[in-house]
Amino acid sequence: MTGSTHRHPWKKGFEIELMAPRGLSRRDLAERIAHRVGGRVKTVFYPQSEPSLVPGMPVFENLVLGFDILDADGQRLALCVDDLTLRDGLNPQAAPLPGWMRILSDDARLLALVTEHCDPGADIADVLAPVAALFGTDIEHTDGGIAKVVDRADRSIAMVAPLPGERERPCELITPPYEGDPGTALTALLADAKALGFTLPREAAIHVHFDARALCDAAILSRLVDALHRHGACLRDLVGTNPACVRLGPMADAIVERVRSEAFRGCDWEQARAMLAEAKPTKYADFNLLNIAHALPDKHTFEARIFPGSMDAADILRNARLMEAVLVWAVEAAEPAATDGAAWLATLPLSRDDRNDWAVGAGR
Repeated sequence: MTGSTHRHPWKKGFEIELMAPRGLSRRDLAERIAHRVGGRVKTVFYPQSEPSLVPGMPVFENLVLGFDILDADGQRLALCVDDLTLRDGLNPQAAPLPGWMRILSDDARLLALVTEHCDPGADIADVLAPVAALFGTDIEHTDGGIAKVVDRADRSIAMVAPLPGERERPCELITPPYEGDPGTALTALLADAKALGFTLPREAAIHVHFDARALCDAAILSRLVDALHRHGACLRDLVGTNPACVRLGPMADAIVERVRSEAFRGCDWEQARAMLAEAKPTKYADFNLLNIAHALPDKHTFEARIFPGSMDAADILRNARLMEAVLVWAVEAAEPAATDGAAWLATLPLSRDDRNDWAVGAGR
């Protein structure tokens, strides 16, 4: 395949992992961006999860403070949030900064309730008061500035604690989805980060979310998953996936087997989507099918998570174009992926410049 009938850039958004210098935080980056565009910063709750060592509780659910950057018309320019995988270089003994908090629960649904009813700008001592009122109880305060809410049967609802250990420094810079060329916008955002002394964490990655609408076809998704199963390692080697990244890895065999099956390929989309959801895809893989499987209305995306961290817009966009070429191939190809990785890469609809760049990269 030498060309593509996909005439417009694929709608996509970016997640760029950064680290603030000591003495600054992700709030500082949000405020600088807002000042540059004459906008404002809105403090929000942002959900995060982390593995748990508690038996029967695979993850802890968290809400952390995020900073939504809105332009003069109230449109989102970017969002600065924590990323709990970014840990290297932080001082775990550092005291919490005033006002910085995280809210924990063993049930993401309860944290959704917190998000709907609580004010992220409230003081840590009373931020959970609206939830306590919903359950007809009072906030319970304990040592260390910790406060919790239980229901009338003394079952835990949520707990808020000061945010220790320089956790204000990690910054995942999340962009809105871009319809056209995002080069100018990305360059400006990264220039703001560089001006404040932000750097790449040791674990840094770039995640790219692609609009999933064109992939909502059983045959197309089957072809894509088959190619990524065959050649995911080749793509990782080509882009130079950061070995310090965590929460990566190939898609589960059960998902691959189901999506590659004749039964899946013969389904209409809603049946295929249900089969995919039953296979329980996880976000934490090289390629995230979770949002497609559940047709999330605000995040109906295919996410590629293999790209190394970068503060260079040209590098980020070159990697995104490679993945976009893979998606276009999946939509347009008449045959399954070639078994040889190099032969398959040669069929991707890349520009001549990109093809030459990747040929040089593959030769290193």
